[in-house]
Amino acid sequence: MNIIRGISKFNRFPQGCALTIGNFDGIHLGHRAILASVMAKGAESGIPTAVMTFDPQPREYFAADQASPARLTRFREKVSLLKTEGVSDVICLPFNEALASMSAHDFVKELLVDGLNVQHLVVGDDFRFGRGREGDFAMLESLGQQYGFEVVQTPVLDFGKERVSSSRIRVALEQSDFALAESLLGRVYSMEGRVAHGDKRGRTIGFPTANIFLHRDVSPVIGVYAVKVHGIEAEPVTGVANIGTRPTIDGTRSLLEVHLFNFAREIYGAHVRVEFFHKLRDEKKFESFDMLKQQIDRDAQAARDYFNN
Repeated sequence: MNIIRGISKFNRFPQGCALTIGNFDGIHLGHRAILASVMAKGAESGIPTAVMTFDPQPREYFAADQASPARLTRFREKVSLLKTEGVSDVICLPFNEALASMSAHDFVKELLVDGLNVQHLVVGDDFRFGRGREGDFAMLESLGQQYGFEVVQTPVLDFGKERVSSSRIRVALEQSDFALAESLLGRVYSMEGRVAHGDKRGRTIGFPTANIFLHRDVSPVIGVYAVKVHGIEAEPVTGVANIGTRPTIDGTRSLLEVHLFNFAREIYGAHVRVEFFHKLRDEKKFESFDMLKQQIDRDAQAARDYFNN
């Protein structure tokens, strides 16, 4: 997979490309329907399939002074999922003042036509673009006819009579409805990261943890969970995870800590994927380290009971 960061790195596709545009946070079933369509167009024409996305996301840029919505996926996770779907190129543009002030016509002409030589453009039904969100599907169709590319609109995908969306998944995770989140995503919700050295406090109370820094401003899940970890054994390893700031030790940086069951090998530097299955409790501050240890004992047993091991 090729990753293109920034407009200056554009490399016009000689034979053209099939393209879709969006945030694609979470790569849920609705996104996958769009990706399936763009993949089919690319295969039909024998050209690369590309996804254009943004960092920061437009919503984050325009609400910079407000709390950003939790990202379901970091950029690296998003790229990994897009690669799994068969996408050949990911174009990540910095959403800044220049991009925000670009007219809808210039966005199409300069970026899509002159920059990427788009031949097929696949978008969702609610896609808007350009300064002040002035561009819509009708404008895309008109510009497609003018510049010689096809525009394909994908229909709304519903689940349980409601639209599949990243926002709906965030709400499901906030409410610890992992079954709904899995249904909307088409997979168990997970986070990825590299195991890093921590303060090793867990070792002193018999609960060593694999520490994974979140690299995101807001986490969609906070608390203690029954989890499975992929990437360290042939089969996933069950465990109990805390995700939060660790208030008992006056932590300030969000961290994912996982205590793995029946596992003792050092895994520093390993890139792992942590799947969330069940919330055990909210994160809380304990009056003493000993009280925290007692609670972790109960949490670990509750997670073992959940997985029946």
